[in-house]
Amino acid sequence: MSEIRDLLRRTAEIAADYVESLDERPVFPPTTPEALRQALDGPLPEEPVEADEVVSELVAGAEPGVVALGSGRYFGFVIGGGLPAALAADWLTSTWDQNAGIYPIGPSASVVEQVAREWLVELLGLPGEASVGFVTGTQLAHVTGLAAARWHVLDDVGWDVGRDGLTGSPPIRLLVGEQRHVTVDRALRLLGLGAPTTVAADEQGRMRADALAEELERASAPTIVCAQAGDVNTGAFDPLPEIADACESARAWLHVDGAFGIWAAVSPRFRHLVAGIERADSWTTDAHKWLQVPYDSGLVFCAHPESHRNAMTVTASYLIQDEGSRGVRDAVDWVPEFSRRARGFAVYAALRSLGRSGLTQLVERCCDAAARFAERIVAIEGAEVINEVVLNQVLFRFESDERTDDILARVQAAGRVWFGGTSWDGRKAIRVSVSNWHTGDEEVDLAVEEFRAYAGQVPAR
Repeated sequence: MSEIRDLLRRTAEIAADYVESLDERPVFPPTTPEALRQALDGPLPEEPVEADEVVSELVAGAEPGVVALGSGRYFGFVIGGGLPAALAADWLTSTWDQNAGIYPIGPSASVVEQVAREWLVELLGLPGEASVGFVTGTQLAHVTGLAAARWHVLDDVGWDVGRDGLTGSPPIRLLVGEQRHVTVDRALRLLGLGAPTTVAADEQGRMRADALAEELERASAPTIVCAQAGDVNTGAFDPLPEIADACESARAWLHVDGAFGIWAAVSPRFRHLVAGIERADSWTTDAHKWLQVPYDSGLVFCAHPESHRNAMTVTASYLIQDEGSRGVRDAVDWVPEFSRRARGFAVYAALRSLGRSGLTQLVERCCDAAARFAERIVAIEGAEVINEVVLNQVLFRFESDERTDDILARVQAAGRVWFGGTSWDGRKAIRVSVSNWHTGDEEVDLAVEEFRAYAGQVPAR
């Protein structure tokens, strides 16, 4: 056992060295696919290789291709930074190696999810009875929440989709905003529901509630509406109170994609953005975004636990499942996975580590950093912010697509900060996501100066 202890101690030192290097290392690694392949490739060994040699060679071959996603200088996509307590809990999750599918093979994993559920629904302002599923991310959370929606709206008209499937079932009407995230479409496709009907959005990407009401009035059918709390480009929020009114009138299921925006609920300053969200029927979010939990960690909530459970649950003669007498949680009832990683430990640790006030400060600090970036970037010649900065997302561009792409490419290649590109309203743009607990004024100012320096090298066009 001393060999295992030595291996784990050495691995912890490697991990600590990596974390401590985040402030200095290039955000995007200066390597190539060919170099990584050369370092990691080779024939499968015929004989066993010592564990310490395997780890050492893996680090030597893989670390040159690791993106510093945990750095406060990473502004691409919407990615958290891994809180120390959550990172440590994630290590323990692997060490304990619990199967979180049913209580008898992971009692602590089951109970910690119950506790975290209670904290989460309170923090996010969701109905106290809402059920929860711990999944890989918002993609699978959509699959789970929309499976519950499918079961519920068909049951409402007397069709048992679990028994009879979709063949011959009443058609389900699917309404989504014009700027919804692509994971919604894929979830609908995976569930056999097909392509949705698109509802017009405004210039910031917010679903137009009047257009939704018109669509709902066109026909009477089992209906699922997908709204969003936080557009992935602009950060804009759909008008949830008006959407909820329209859905209630039409007896439609309201599903809310809150991958990152739902966390506005924890801030007194930004809570108004999610007003009415408690009136939805299902919600999704990522814990590996603003909650700063290591990948992968997503959450799905449902206001109708029985529909959620009916859509997901499975039984077998050899399983030892709770039938309500002990009040324990079998996670297999709430997610598509059977055997699964005990993701609840890291979520629990992140929530305890931050506390209510720490989570509020984290969200507000990120939003303030986004506002700071937006205020300063427009001082650069040709730079234009094109969204209303309501949360943690900034969308900006220069006066031409060519100059926008050129400046972004130079900033990315320099490696001191990293941003991603996108398109908005038919033009190229640069997308800024501030969602890391490390990011503050220093990182924002560095990012602005990087753009200032490279914009000075690229003539106006």
